[in-house]
Amino acid sequence: MQVEMRNKSDTGPSLGREAQVPAVQPAQWTLPTRIAFRFGFVYFTLFNLELFLHLLPFPPFSQFSWLWDFTRGKTVVWISKHVLHVTHDFATDYLNSLVGSKDTTYYYVQALCYLLIAAVATLTWSLWDRKRQEYAWLHRWFLLALRVTLAAALIPYGAVKLFPAQFPPPTLSQFLDTYGNSTPRQLLWISMGVAPIYSFFGGLMEVIPGLLLMIPPLVTLGALLSTAAMSNVLMLNFGYDVEAKLFVINLFLMGIVILLPDLARLADFFVLNRGVPAVAEKPLLRRKSLNRAALVLQIAFGIVLLGYNVYRSHQVASQFAAARKTPLSGIWFVDEFQISGEPRPPLATNAHRWQRMIVNYADQVVVQVMTGTTNFLILRSDPRMKSLVLTQPGNPNWIAELTYDDSRPGSLVLSGKMGGLPVLIRLHREDESRFPLNDHSVHWISDAVK
Repeated sequence: MQVEMRNKSDTGPSLGREAQVPAVQPAQWTLPTRIAFRFGFVYFTLFNLELFLHLLPFPPFSQFSWLWDFTRGKTVVWISKHVLHVTHDFATDYLNSLVGSKDTTYYYVQALCYLLIAAVATLTWSLWDRKRQEYAWLHRWFLLALRVTLAAALIPYGAVKLFPAQFPPPTLSQFLDTYGNSTPRQLLWISMGVAPIYSFFGGLMEVIPGLLLMIPPLVTLGALLSTAAMSNVLMLNFGYDVEAKLFVINLFLMGIVILLPDLARLADFFVLNRGVPAVAEKPLLRRKSLNRAALVLQIAFGIVLLGYNVYRSHQVASQFAAARKTPLSGIWFVDEFQISGEPRPPLATNAHRWQRMIVNYADQVVVQVMTGTTNFLILRSDPRMKSLVLTQPGNPNWIAELTYDDSRPGSLVLSGKMGGLPVLIRLHREDESRFPLNDHSVHWISDAVK
């Protein structure tokens, strides 16, 4: 903040001398406020750097993500082993992070490192800069960085829900599974997958705050909606044990930090029923033209980010839908199962005789045996040659090379060799419409509870 210069213009003969206008001093922050700002600035800078590099697909951010990962990863592992004495397989954590887990031991040690670094940096900063009374200019840029990063998280995660990409419809094999065999997380994914309307609504409630955060006059509204949306996501993560609790907690806190300057005004308006005057927006830069350019860039950033992620979400959803549309797709009930010319009766104790073959995707088959156990197999098919090859993940010695005859509608005959033995399997397609989860329609009038 700049100090206003004294007014040196002549005020008229009635004053008898030059009028002096007292200088306007910058508002002073309390000591706890200054310390809290320093700590938050360092912590969220560390957290947001990782978030920014990984969520933005545009160069040069994506080009430097590998360098950040390498440096950060080596540091976290070294501190874990030599400072915290944590014996843990961090290679497994890395594999788990690839499938979406953000609650691994690695991430918690990383968060602890960020907190320790922020604490040490805050102490050093407070001693070195103890005479400074405020950080108004730096605070404005800090809030801008928080807004951009939070939008960069909300918009992609919201866009992926606008289409059935994050929560696709349940697979055919899931229709045959039981509630008891599902984890709470799988149950949440199925619930969202059979309710595309709610998934779309949830996506909007993340995309809209992300866009509002990029429009300076609407930042407070965007932050309010962001904290509301993230509190709902956080409770879902706790309730269904989704492996993203730590990540969402940080997103929730970022929305709270953005709202902190307006907390008193929000309390007056929503709680105390008092009138709240408008607050003049403080410019980031001195020149009006540069501030207008900054405004345009923020809005353009939100629009481009939304457009890119909506396009990618639509692509992923289309790929899911295409992978399910295969000639063999369906639930196939086994009527006859022969091995080496010997029929195998459908005994409930037979762990080798197939009961059903479920083709979920063009590259995946789920086999349900008579005992109820399900086995996932890798599928490679050639519709032109009417042939297919089945292999077991992690077991390269087992293979089934089969040809199929689907000339009769609703029927399928498989023949060939399985595990080195000749087999003949006759199947018929089950009616998938009998599963209530396949009904996604909304019934305005419901005279009976389903």
